[in-house]
Amino acid sequence: MHCRHCSTPLSHNILDLAHAPPSNAYLEADQRLQPEIHFPLRLFFCPSCTLVQTEDFCRADELFDANYVYFSSTSSSWCAHAARYAEAAIGRFGLTADSFVVEVASNDGYLLQNFVEAGIPCLGFEPTASTAEAARAKGVDSRLEFFTEASAIALRQDRAAQGLGQDGGADLIAGNNVYAHVPDINDFTRGLYQLLAPEGVISLEFPHLLELVAHGQFDTVYHEHFSYLSLTAVSRIFAAAGLRIFDVEPLPTHGGSLRVWGCRQEASHPQLASVAAGLAQEEMAGLCTQEFYRNLQAQADHAADKLLAFLISCKSRGETVAAYGAAAKGTTLLNYARINPRLLPYVCDAAPFKQGRFLPGSHIEVRPVEALLDAPPQHLLILPWNIKEEIVASLAWMARDHGTQFWTVMPEPTKLAAPEETLARQA
Repeated sequence: MHCRHCSTPLSHNILDLAHAPPSNAYLEADQRLQPEIHFPLRLFFCPSCTLVQTEDFCRADELFDANYVYFSSTSSSWCAHAARYAEAAIGRFGLTADSFVVEVASNDGYLLQNFVEAGIPCLGFEPTASTAEAARAKGVDSRLEFFTEASAIALRQDRAAQGLGQDGGADLIAGNNVYAHVPDINDFTRGLYQLLAPEGVISLEFPHLLELVAHGQFDTVYHEHFSYLSLTAVSRIFAAAGLRIFDVEPLPTHGGSLRVWGCRQEASHPQLASVAAGLAQEEMAGLCTQEFYRNLQAQADHAADKLLAFLISCKSRGETVAAYGAAAKGTTLLNYARINPRLLPYVCDAAPFKQGRFLPGSHIEVRPVEALLDAPPQHLLILPWNIKEEIVASLAWMARDHGTQFWTVMPEPTKLAAPEETLARQA
């Protein structure tokens, strides 16, 4: 196995989650009786460029197919995050009706709809048909394909032939939580360079590897995440493609993320102090050394053992338990802890596309949120812990009317206080 960026042979295995199915490969009822594909799920550290990455066992088109079930607009807090970003970017870079914005992995149009409303021409690259269709329904022009160097060159040539923009280049290219999903990260980054206007800017958001390790967020590891990114690694990948980072912002999303702002090496955007500060933070933490990752496996084992013990204890007392959020995080945790419907009968989710299906591996049923009305459980596990406040607030009636206790599951089951202000408003 070799590093997907610098081709260094890899031997530093820092996390082994055994075998697991692709996290978003939800099953129809009849598929539970058929063989289910599992792949090894392991992380490796590259001592040369510091990129942390999975082994390659499956192609991106096998993971992000026509039936991909993640729709960004399901989360109201994420949509609000996108709206704030769009407003700030328009103001910061003076985007107008003469500008051109591209989003890579535009999903269901959750972000670009804001640029459509502002009258700014935009286009999304989205390889999954289900989400691209939803985006088009919002008026978001969407190309049903993966973003690559070749597709970037083709788009720029098409626009240049029509006399659009500065040689067809994009003034802003956004990529939220897509960089980690790219199997060929070098080709993708060269594509950013090829599509970017001379003074255009790139913004990429991704979970920060520093936070993942510091807080033991091993449940964010799954096959769809090919890379686990730091500012150090991304700076090196950008440089190899003729790009540079001129600003970086820490974000609270997904348990702690970075938003990097990049441009071509020769562009005039001044490099801000945030870049040097971010690189220094990672160096001081030891992120560039294998020793930094020494406790990650123990953290994963602890979380899995504690969840299993919690569910067994609830079952022994005859107490009912359900979960909320059929997210990839939950799939990783439930499979590693070997949880099945005997201990966790069902999980509810607001996304209609997931309802009536079953989680991969564990075969736990995904039910509509309305199922909680029929038989409110005594305990509700919040699997997507990154939006726990949003979820608990929306389900406050369960605590008020039925005494349901809310729990997060990482790094171990922890009871959450019911939102008193929300309860007071609803009373």
